[in-house]
Amino acid sequence: MNADFKISGIQLETERLILRSFKLSDLDDFFEYASVEGVGERAGWLHHKDKEESLKILKMFIEEDKTFAICLKENDKVIGSLGIEFYKLEDKLSEFYNYQGREIGYVLSKFYWGKGLMPEAVRKVIEYLFNELNYDFLLCAYFTFNNQSKRVQEKCGFKPYRKLIMETSFNTKEESILNLLINPNKKIKFNFSHPETLIYEEK
Repeated sequence: MNADFKISGIQLETERLILRSFKLSDLDDFFEYASVEGVGERAGWLHHKDKEESLKILKMFIEEDKTFAICLKENDKVIGSLGIEFYKLEDKLSEFYNYQGREIGYVLSKFYWGKGLMPEAVRKVIEYLFNELNYDFLLCAYFTFNNQSKRVQEKCGFKPYRKLIMETSFNTKEESILNLLINPNKKIKFNFSHPETLIYEEK
């Protein structure tokens, strides 16, 4: 089932990054990367047309308190986001009924692609969710055309779990892979449901 999560002032730190709650003063940085065509589209949403749109979403991030701002440690510049989202199909995926987990989603400024920053951020969040919050599993998805996101998830230990058709916020339907990561500190063996979409290979 979907676990409870709030950032609640938590700050995570890596070698190059700080992950923290969003603030209204992040608007310029947020709009800078969210307005670039091709950034949001890889995550299923259209790039922002103006700052008013960015402000509306920024306020939502702050209110919901489940999306980390990814900031450069050297200057606190926001270069992306990492959300701890509710996974969908909770009522159908019976293998997770007795376990606690969430789905993560992320976006990174195009200027910082290819520098290993997103795997760095994702690994830190995984460490926190598994070691501190004791989650049993995490899910993470990518559209099959998004090889960069695929590589991030592979580097962070996620394994292909299901083939799905996922709908974007701009009403297109895309072939997707939903990946699964099981907490390595626990001895969990799932009884998987819906074999028609399942691609997970147990060790």
